[in-house]
Amino acid sequence: MASSSLSLFRALLFLSLATSTFSTRPYKEGLTPYFYDYVCPQALPAIKRVVEAAVQQERRMGASLLRLHFHDCFVNGCDASILLDETPTIHSEKLAGANNNSARGFEVIDQIKAEVDKACGYSLVSCADILAIAARDSVVALGGPSWEVQLGRRDSTTASRATANNDLPTPNMDLPALINTFQKQGLDTKDLVALSGAHTIGFAQCFTFRNRTYNDTNISTDFARSLRSSCPRTGQDSNLAHLDPSPAQFDTLYFHNLLTQKGLLHSDQALYSGGSTNELVKTYSDDVEAFWDDFAKSMVKMGNIKPLIGNRGEIRLNCRRVN
Repeated sequence: MASSSLSLFRALLFLSLATSTFSTRPYKEGLTPYFYDYVCPQALPAIKRVVEAAVQQERRMGASLLRLHFHDCFVNGCDASILLDETPTIHSEKLAGANNNSARGFEVIDQIKAEVDKACGYSLVSCADILAIAARDSVVALGGPSWEVQLGRRDSTTASRATANNDLPTPNMDLPALINTFQKQGLDTKDLVALSGAHTIGFAQCFTFRNRTYNDTNISTDFARSLRSSCPRTGQDSNLAHLDPSPAQFDTLYFHNLLTQKGLLHSDQALYSGGSTNELVKTYSDDVEAFWDDFAKSMVKMGNIKPLIGNRGEIRLNCRRVN
């Protein structure tokens, strides 16, 4: 009885706070790192525990969770639309070109949702906020920087595979296309280079770098030869190559690779091919603190792309489907 009363009190308190404090603010002022502090202080520690366990079990998962947040925010804002499964009325973004047979970590998000709902006593934390927090905790788990995650997002009730296909960057983009893709989201050139540094962790599949391996001229001959051994001209599309030499450590080797024409993706090497981003790549390659500081700032900025707040959207009971 006491537990039920406490849960009811928390629910009423949250509704009161949401109505009086957040719902009438424009979105640029509506997010705060303290959103859950009073209604469920156990929320963020619960998320962190699940992320740390998942990354400890499979180091690659950290990069996968970070990528989910990125691919969510670039499609109509940070609203967890990437998590919705295909239905007769939902055109799932999971089936978009950049995500199909590539985006992963959905089971970890499901686990986080179950654990945080259990910790809070009811479905309080949005799936969109879970993605943002899990991205930060994944970077920290792999030795990278931390930052205050702005919170208070709500979840979308729809998805757009067409927008995902149009707005997500692709591995074959050159620098002007990358700059335009980021500018469309309100992100500048510094954000582009800093956020691309997320490729200091994780892997890519053969089909994403095959064309670069066999056709690009701005690639180290030895590096191209080593990639061809596991990525033939045809077949074995899902074979993996690490994005930099230390794929489970959030360091600056990604940028060092670009200086020696060893960027795995065409879009990676585009950042250091005589264009406007060359100097920033050099800076980050030599100064991990500068990279970490700018990366953290850009993650907060990206996390502020068109969030749903107040009465817009919903708090999903299951991240894979609308209520």
